[in-house]
Amino acid sequence: MQHTFRRDTATATVPTDCGLVRGYAHDGLLIFKGIPYARARRFRAPEPVEPWKDVLDAGSYGFVCPLLQNERPNGELRVPHRYWPMDEDCMNLNVWTPAADEKMRPVLVWLHGGGFEAGSSIEQVAYDGANLSRLGDVVVVSVNHRLNLLGYFDLSDFGAAYANAANAGGDDIIAALGWIHRNIATFGGDPNNVTVFGQSGGGAKVTTLLQSPAADGLYAKGVVMSGVIGPLLPEAQDSGLALAEALMTELKLDDVRGLETVDYRLLAKAYLRVKPRLQQAGHYVGCQPHPNASYRGDPAVFGFRQETAHIPLLVGSVFGEFSSFTPAPYDRAAMSTAQQEAVLRDVLGADGAAQLLPLFRAAYPQRQPIDLLRLDYTFRAPEIAYIAQRSSLNHCTWSYLFNMDQPIDGGCTPWHCCDIPYVFHNIDLVEYPHGPQADPALSKRIEAQCFESLITFARTGNPANGQIPAWPACQPGAEHTLVLDAETRVLTNYDHNLIDLHARVMGPVMERMMEQLRETAQH
Repeated sequence: MQHTFRRDTATATVPTDCGLVRGYAHDGLLIFKGIPYARARRFRAPEPVEPWKDVLDAGSYGFVCPLLQNERPNGELRVPHRYWPMDEDCMNLNVWTPAADEKMRPVLVWLHGGGFEAGSSIEQVAYDGANLSRLGDVVVVSVNHRLNLLGYFDLSDFGAAYANAANAGGDDIIAALGWIHRNIATFGGDPNNVTVFGQSGGGAKVTTLLQSPAADGLYAKGVVMSGVIGPLLPEAQDSGLALAEALMTELKLDDVRGLETVDYRLLAKAYLRVKPRLQQAGHYVGCQPHPNASYRGDPAVFGFRQETAHIPLLVGSVFGEFSSFTPAPYDRAAMSTAQQEAVLRDVLGADGAAQLLPLFRAAYPQRQPIDLLRLDYTFRAPEIAYIAQRSSLNHCTWSYLFNMDQPIDGGCTPWHCCDIPYVFHNIDLVEYPHGPQADPALSKRIEAQCFESLITFARTGNPANGQIPAWPACQPGAEHTLVLDAETRVLTNYDHNLIDLHARVMGPVMERMMEQLRETAQH
């Protein structure tokens, strides 16, 4: 491919409701970066951006939300990152479009991972929307919004000004969707065909939008990738009063308004000091959505809102998730079946191994026994329940599982985030799919299956396409899961008994592993 580039006064200049923005043309796309969609005082609701008179330069990514602590680069070969300047003025978005015309293309809005307290719209290399836009003929938008205490800190006990500080980050996303609804037609997109999609915390943000009345009508479909987080982010039911008072004491402040103006680094350090004590006592510690009038809460507890029951959803996860990050004290390629089964008995106990192995072999006959120790249930178990609950309301919920091992470290079960490059058609931007054990044809086939399923779903609300087998929507009592691997196929309830038992047997082992990972795993 011969690269092209153009940036001048006549190229990529588009009107918005606040003024003209100028991006640039690159390889058949128009690209706009760092467009502000709202502004806000700390802990306050987002407000409209002041219009500008001159043309806004949209050639550079905007600030990303400040983090609670500096990230240490690690695991970059598995989750390649980009680090970017941080500032509380972080409510901006990026747009990739084939043309600023009247074609009314589907719009795909990416919500980044990192839970609700970390990450950014450009954090991972594979978040780049160029291939998705160019090859899919769609408009791609990625969004930065407030995170951690800046976006999720319940201060409602302190007056109406802070009524929804508990979900300010969610309000930012809704404000971004409002901007898209008003402006995306001038970028060649259809404001009535918006698909929100995200992975990990980004997927959880999709589930949160479904439970947020103010978002109704601003999106048409959703994709939840490893985002039914369940017990990983339990929702405390008390208010943020105890947390606010602890922070004011720690920072020697007399009034809650001092929390609005104190230096962010001091606020973050104080929070990290008081959080363990409050968390141990079962108090609210913020940094995630909090049920109130603006957010109904986890549907597993509060039920789905009937107003969003008609929204088509793709919901899925990957085989290994976080468990695939843990170092393996064994070389599975060099182990016999008997040796692998001996390790399972040692880790799971003789009874646990004896019960689980037949179920595992039935669900994953192509896998080696030792892979059972990498099987995720922390995402998959709540996901099964979520899909069952959701599909009882409609006939437009689809289930998938990404099951393709990656050629790194001698071959590894798929980990949390490893499917992102396949969905974005970006496997050539990252290293790990190209290791010495790689099957290039298989990698490209899985990439095409992920990509085409997403694009077709964004266009039609149904992921059926010629790259995959017939894939029916889930029904009550029948979860039809597209399993993406060397023999991509659709299986019904194939792992339900396995996951249920695995959660009970592996739970104590996984909890110890998770304690080690919480401080180190990339998102």
